[in-house]
Amino acid sequence: MKLADLGEIEQVMQKALEATQRAFNTIRTGRANTSLLDRITVEYYGAPTPLKSLANVSTPDASTLTIQPYDPSSLTLIEKAISMSDLGLTPNNDGSVIRLNIPPLTSDRRKEFVKLAAKYAEEGKVSIRNIRRDGIDGVRKQEKSGDVSEDESRDLQDKIQKLTDKYVAKVDEALASKEQDIMAV
Repeated sequence: MKLADLGEIEQVMQKALEATQRAFNTIRTGRANTSLLDRITVEYYGAPTPLKSLANVSTPDASTLTIQPYDPSSLTLIEKAISMSDLGLTPNNDGSVIRLNIPPLTSDRRKEFVKLAAKYAEEGKVSIRNIRRDGIDGVRKQEKSGDVSEDESRDLQDKIQKLTDKYVAKVDEALASKEQDIMAV
């Protein structure tokens, strides 16, 4: 494994960190955020379609989301998809726009969301550790085949471990930041 492969390992770890960050964005905090609706898919003409490609989503104020469909006939489909989702929000349909009022979170709900964020963080860490395992396995195979010496192998394994520690720490930082957002009243 040459340095280019270390760069590749770091890129994959960066993608795992970004995926964890995106998962965090789908968790409600006390304020309206358009990324809450990222996971919503609407059954549109028989195909599951992401909400963002069917409608314009905006935040007119800190506690409201508005959804303006590009095709007015999809309004009821969008309303149904939001109602069926795990968001726990009730859509208000006025015939042309759907409004979602984001209620303030109760302390119990905040604790649930902190647990959910911790779960997402753990999934991110597991994925980073799996990348480490694959990288170290690759180094060991190269050592066995004689492509790298024992010392080079140990050095590369140490570098992979340092990258792993760095990205696990970044996931922990992101989790701490998200917990702070969730718990802020």
